[in-house]
This record gives sequence, structure tokens and C-alpha cells, in this order.
Amino acid sequence: MPRPPSPATLAQLKAAVAPGDWLDSAGDVAPYLSDFRHLYRGATPLVLRPRSVEQVAGIMTICHREEVAVVPHGGNTSYCGGATPDESGSQIVVSMQRLNRVRHVDAANYSMIVEAGCTLAGAQAAARDANRLFPLSLGSEGTAQIGGNLSTNAGGTAVLRYGMMRDLVLGLEVVLADGQVVSALKSLRKDNTGYDVKSLFIGAEGTLGLITAASLKLFPVPADTATALVGIDSPGRALELLARLRGAAGDQVSSCELMPRIAVQMTVQYVPGVANPLDFDCAWYLLIELGSPNPHQNLTALLTRELEEAAAAGAVQDAMLASSLAQAQAMWKLRESVPEAQRRHGASIKHDVSVPVSAIPALIERGTTLIEQLAPEGDVVSYGHAGDGNLHFNVSQKPGTDLAAFTGRTHALERAMFDLVESLGGSISAEHGIGRLKAAELARRADPVELHVMHLLKKALDPKGIMNPGKVLCAN
Repeated sequence: MPRPPSPATLAQLKAAVAPGDWLDSAGDVAPYLSDFRHLYRGATPLVLRPRSVEQVAGIMTICHREEVAVVPHGGNTSYCGGATPDESGSQIVVSMQRLNRVRHVDAANYSMIVEAGCTLAGAQAAARDANRLFPLSLGSEGTAQIGGNLSTNAGGTAVLRYGMMRDLVLGLEVVLADGQVVSALKSLRKDNTGYDVKSLFIGAEGTLGLITAASLKLFPVPADTATALVGIDSPGRALELLARLRGAAGDQVSSCELMPRIAVQMTVQYVPGVANPLDFDCAWYLLIELGSPNPHQNLTALLTRELEEAAAAGAVQDAMLASSLAQAQAMWKLRESVPEAQRRHGASIKHDVSVPVSAIPALIERGTTLIEQLAPEGDVVSYGHAGDGNLHFNVSQKPGTDLAAFTGRTHALERAMFDLVESLGGSISAEHGIGRLKAAELARRADPVELHVMHLLKKALDPKGIMNPGKVLCAN
């Protein structure tokens, strides 16, 4: 079991990095002690900011020997408290922010090697400089780091076309709990030499090892895109339109984002510079993007034709195609500003869940009924990635209702929502991870044999339990 670090151990850990790369004063460590949503507030005697994999290995060697718990810290955009130390003050924080180099871009191989502390936006820029695309896209991409994206198996807006973060990884460099380094950064599409060890660490949230670098897949830059905001009357219509577009354009459909009217209204009201190019008569809105590396594809004509035919069949109420990059960016700003609008509106109860795409209408209909019954102080704001079945089924407090009464519904509502999601064959965590927030629910709901395997892996790779304790897996 982990134990508090002694003064001698803290001195050794400070010596493992450069003099300016450790923090121990209350003011300096404060930014590392609270999660993005301010659900948790922890404590730590020391924050380390290593600059190399060798320094990380040295830190872990000391912590393993002295049985000191380590909390990896990235861009601190986690929604589940996965990068926050506990309240004991005995866990040290290892920040990856200075391990942020782009080591190599191989345009011919459509790959690049970046360190864990590189921001997602930085990785995207490095790919663009080589005339390539790294397709992971998140609202927090200017702050979120590659290591955190890997540790939570991030999703985002382009999963429909490119897959989750797991699908974008060719190799990893990982420091294990005892300081050993797994150097598996080969940039190969085909490599059948034994177990796929790298996959163990993707989505593990730093509980099995500390990711220090990754070899990532790159893709051709889209030379032709078409973006449209579409007004529809129901989620069922959204699925009809998505099926029509996938039948016409195949994998060129890169994004399909669903928003209810209330989300659009909130965003226009609370976020400066955001506008709705359609009217507010539509109950639902769908943001669609197509992309192709072929500049002669003429996707705008294709999308126009399909939307006109869908409108003639009664599946579309209103639509606007972006006629410029600025218009497309404005449509995306409308979608990406929904979380900010919810924060400005007031308190909310959030559920990051997924179901089979075909079950989205049932999730929304039955979930809304649950909210009406269990949280009458709230309005449903269910939006997200309709193309891959991941909805952020959120509930915002109605103006003028009692805050304590509303927030007091959280636990009961979460249980009921998770029961509903499971009944539809879904997942209680689609792209935000488990962290501390959902560890107990994972223990309660996971297949017992699958959960047993997780604990076996944890015990094998982290026998002293020092890697991000209390996250993902509850103690046995």
C-alpha cells in the first residue's frame, strides 16, 4: 500500500529533475489540486515536471522503492477527476507539461511521434506543417494533452470517420510503476509480434503506467469539405438523414452532431459571437460535415442534392450549407460552445453515455421521461455525437428552482440513467473515462470476469498500488 513520502524521499524526487522543475509551495501547487469541473480538491507535497523519459523513469524508480503514490497530470481537462490527487496530501503529482516535443514527423509513412505533454492543438499543427491531418478534435484541444487523450481514450467530433484515440495509435513509450520503460514506438500498421501491449495503457488513466510518448497515425488533409446545419423534427429523422448520407458518401461523412433547440438557444444567449443561421422553429439541429482529400469531389453538390431529396421526403425542415470557411467555423462554434453555455446558464448534471446509434431516439425519449419524474427542477440538454452513438445527456437547472433540491437529485438520476443506458446495450462512459467519479459504478456494473481481469492486470503491472490510486478501479 502507498505511504506518505518522507522528507528524504521528497529530496530524492526533487533531485530527479532540474532545480526549476519541481514545486512544493502552496501557491505553486494549487493549480494541480482541483479538477476541471471543481468536483474534487486534493493536496500534494510535491509537483514534479520532468523533461525526459529518463527523468520520469528515475521518478518512478524512487516512488516504487519508497511506495509513494503518483498522480499523472496533463492538461487538466478531465471531467471525471482522473488527474487530481486525493485529500490525504501523500500523493505526488507528475505533470507532463514539459515533456512536450514533437520528436518526428514521417509524412511518407503518415505518422508522427509526439511526447505526452504536447497539446492536441500542437500535434494537429505539426501534422498540418507536413501537409497531413491528425483528426482527433475536441473543444479543449488547445489545453488537452496527448497523454491525457491517450489515457482516457478520447473521442471527439470525428469518431464517425476516424475512430477513437485508440484507433489513431501505432505505438507507445510508457514508464512502468517500477521505472522500467516500455519502448514500443514503432510506426507500423502491421506488427503481429505477440500481445498488443500498448492497448493496455490506452484508456487506463495512468493506473498501469505513465505514457511519455506516442506514435500516431496521420491522414491526408481534406481538400474538399462540405458543412451544413440542418433543422429536423426528431432524433429519428437525424438517423434517417445520417443513413442517407452514409449511403451516398460513405466514409466521407466525418461528423454528425445532434443538438436540441434548448442547447442552441442557450448557446446563442450566453456565448458572445454565436448565432443560429436557421430559425428556432426546429426541435432539433444536426451539424453535418463531409470531407475528402480529392479537390474535385464536389461534396457541396452531393450534400445539397441529398438534403433537397430529404426535404422533399419530409425528413428535413430547414438547412443551410456553409458557403465559406468562416460560415463553417461559425456553425462549429455553435456546436462546440454548448458546454460553455451550460456552465454560464447555471448548475447541471452531466452524463457521458453511449448506445448503439439505432437506440439514440429511445435513449432521448425514455431519458427525458426519467428527468421529468426524478428531477423536475431540470431541463434535458441532450446533445453530442449522433454518428457514433455518444450523447452528453445533460440536465440544466431550470431558472427559479431550488439549487439544493436540483443537485440533490444527482445520485438517484445517475443510477436511473445508467440503468437505462445498460438496458439499451450502452456504456456509462463513452469518451470522458472513469476517473474517480465513476469508479464505484464501474465496480458495480462491469462484468465480474472482465473486472477480475482488470484487477489482475493492475496487480501485475502495479503490485504496490502506487499508480493513480482510487481512479478507474476501486481497491479490492
